[in-house]
Amino acid sequence: MRKRPSCAGVWAPDVLVRPRIAVAGAGSIGCYVGGLLAAAGQDVRFLARPQVAAACAEAGLRLTDYDGHAAHVAAPCMVATAADAFDGADMILVCVKSRDTADMAAEIAAHAPGAQVISLQNGVENAGILRAALPAADVRAAMVPFNVVAEGPGHYHRGTSGDILVEAGPLPDIMTPTLKWCQVDNIEAVQWGKLLINLGNAINALSDLPLLTQLQNRAWRRLMADQMAEALRILSVAGISPAKTTAAPPHVIPHILRLPTPIFRRIASQMLTIDARARSSMWEDLKRGRRTEIDALQGAIIALADRHGRQAPLNARIRQLIREAEEAGAGPPGLTPEQIRD
Repeated sequence: MRKRPSCAGVWAPDVLVRPRIAVAGAGSIGCYVGGLLAAAGQDVRFLARPQVAAACAEAGLRLTDYDGHAAHVAAPCMVATAADAFDGADMILVCVKSRDTADMAAEIAAHAPGAQVISLQNGVENAGILRAALPAADVRAAMVPFNVVAEGPGHYHRGTSGDILVEAGPLPDIMTPTLKWCQVDNIEAVQWGKLLINLGNAINALSDLPLLTQLQNRAWRRLMADQMAEALRILSVAGISPAKTTAAPPHVIPHILRLPTPIFRRIASQMLTIDARARSSMWEDLKRGRRTEIDALQGAIIALADRHGRQAPLNARIRQLIREAEEAGAGPPGLTPEQIRD
């Protein structure tokens, strides 16, 4: 079994009494993170869609990961309304898609305006939206580096490694044996670093391939590298320095991706653990006929380029293809690298 990485910057909790936790948006990340907390004995309530609640009421939550760890939570507290989820909550983990942040912030303001709020969302703008709606709350941005996919009713599988990074400050005891939270002072730079990695979500969704399979193919890696390099140029023009969120600095990753496959494999094995079942959350959204977060990822790069009089044609092309797949409603289209570049 692979040893999990240690987490520098883990705090000794200032609050030893375990909090009442609400998960705002019980999707893949929400069910996995909240489920591990519940399995560790935390008081957790999940604001869930009816189909998620029904599946978990029947079989509970089954949580697995790339390292062979498994946990089960029997009959977790799944609720359908914000009042049931948030009333009395000390901490709220916001896990909704970026497009739903403002609506969720309004619900939190109505039911738990003083709760501590942690944004476990993709993108770079969500914590700001939450702070604007919740002036009395302690709102923290966080970055979830790992991938979680729903593999069946109530079953959530983590396919990649990494620890949660959260904006520094007092937090209660929410550590679990397999879920580490690390404090950082540069959370905005971390979020931009994660956004660069998340640009690959759309390429994975368009390919309809497991992430590990895709990374073994140099043509796919070159496409990922070109997209990231384009985004890095835009961030440089905007004066944004993204932080390192993997073992390699952001500006080095495109070069690593372009390496011949045997060399890439050796280097990548030291940077990240990925199992054969991992796919991107955007792939899962297309598979289930849901709208994606393309506007919070590629869209953020395109908007930044527009503000600085530049263009991001590859990011724009990929956003267009994801929007077309959303409209078609037929799931991931299974494109080739050449078709994406066309």
